[in-house]
Amino acid sequence: MELIVGRMMTVAAVGGVSMTRDGAARNDTARNGGARQRGLGRVGSACVATMVAVLAWTSAASARAAPESFADLAAKLLPSVVNVSTAQQARGGATATTPQRRLPEVPQFPPGSPFEDFFREFFDRNRPDSTPRRATSLGSGFIIDASGLVVTNNHVIADADEITVILQDDTSLKAEVVGRDTKTDLALLRVKSSKPLTAVKFGDSDAARVGDWVLAIGNPFGLGGSVTAGILSARQRDINSGPYDDFIQTDASINRGNSGGPLFNMAGEVIGVNTAIFSPSGGSIGIGFAIPSALARPVIQQIKDFGRTRRGWLGVRIQGVTDEIAETLGLGKARGALVASTNDKGPAAEGGILAGDVVLTFDGREITDMRRLPRVVAETPINKRAKVVVWRKGREMAFDVKVGELDEREEAEQVAAVPKGGEQKPATAEALGLSLSTLSADLKQKFSIGDEIAGVVVTAVTANSPAAEKGVRAGDVILEVGQEEVKNPAEVAAKVEDARKANRKSLLLLIDRQGDLRFVALRIDRN
Repeated sequence: MELIVGRMMTVAAVGGVSMTRDGAARNDTARNGGARQRGLGRVGSACVATMVAVLAWTSAASARAAPESFADLAAKLLPSVVNVSTAQQARGGATATTPQRRLPEVPQFPPGSPFEDFFREFFDRNRPDSTPRRATSLGSGFIIDASGLVVTNNHVIADADEITVILQDDTSLKAEVVGRDTKTDLALLRVKSSKPLTAVKFGDSDAARVGDWVLAIGNPFGLGGSVTAGILSARQRDINSGPYDDFIQTDASINRGNSGGPLFNMAGEVIGVNTAIFSPSGGSIGIGFAIPSALARPVIQQIKDFGRTRRGWLGVRIQGVTDEIAETLGLGKARGALVASTNDKGPAAEGGILAGDVVLTFDGREITDMRRLPRVVAETPINKRAKVVVWRKGREMAFDVKVGELDEREEAEQVAAVPKGGEQKPATAEALGLSLSTLSADLKQKFSIGDEIAGVVVTAVTANSPAAEKGVRAGDVILEVGQEEVKNPAEVAAKVEDARKANRKSLLLLIDRQGDLRFVALRIDRN
């Protein structure tokens, strides 16, 4: 009762503010009217008419900025949004991995005692021969085809034995899984209905702007058909949930049970699939995330056509371009994706792309940062010839690449791992904080370096040095300095000295660590 009263008080307070603003507006209008009357003789009736027209246009524009109601839009969209209910069978007794255990008999209680029912239910549930129990969960989804295709999140239906789609009119329909994609957390279901189904269309999430109104409809906490409104708060959010993170952030209330539901623009088009929330309490605090339609639509189309995803493959391992790396390459600003290595038989290598190239555009789409390249390549049709523009040795170069098909093993390898970390004289790479040596049989054995590796081995790293800050460690093999091969410590020292004379702030090294290639930009210590 207190919660209801509190809400009513809040509404009354908002209404009071609104009335106060309206009253102030009326007072301002009265004052402006008096001013116009006093100035009528000076400016004339034509100016008064112009001023009134300007005020009327401003008022109309302000009214258009915020919709008075979402009722018409919600009424149109609600029939297309469904509740997704799943059931999973589980046994409380012995299983293949849980041995049978002996349970005591049910304690004797007086007939009708509440303890009698409680203990009997407990013991029945845990007996080896007990009947299966059913674990249920609830989520949301939306119809994209009147034939009965429904989109939801993969995590909503994961491990489900039965899936039921519940329409707005409470009609329950059994659903089958057409396909799913764990990388983007999307799934496509199919239902058969004797009555017509209302479908919605995907919109263009790339055209949506931060600050635009959005509408979310779903099944929060099992309360089906709930409509919430808010704005698009941010774009391109990475919440570390998968390799293709590019979430839309919204402050429209999204809670447990909203997963898989649609996020609409004001044209009634789906621009996102509600997937996750950030909340210490488990409820909405105004930070929700949706998969953008630009990512969801091609995935759903592939599942519809093939029953699975078919992603493009470039055959490169990449890393981010930092300000230091951009400076060493003469790139100007940090952008693109740096190629750490290429697959010998992959599309990139066959197309002429080399380790050390920075991919700037792919198939006409700008690569603003490392994480964008896998997504853009994945969305590109297999066997399509794509133009790839790279930055190599101070200038842009273009290559024609035939896109391959990505498999699970290749996908796990496409992002390079980040390194955490006689004999040469200690001063050989003093400016970098490195002690180096030519590769010998003893050093290869000591650091488990393959016989095929050629370069300069790091034997020690000075504490608090530029190399230590970037995670370089003993046993790493320097293959290139400044994108040129090095074979001994003297060549590394010469590269460092050349960079110092050129007043360069950092130097780019290509390092091999147990077969893992990675570019590292080291600051040149001038002390």
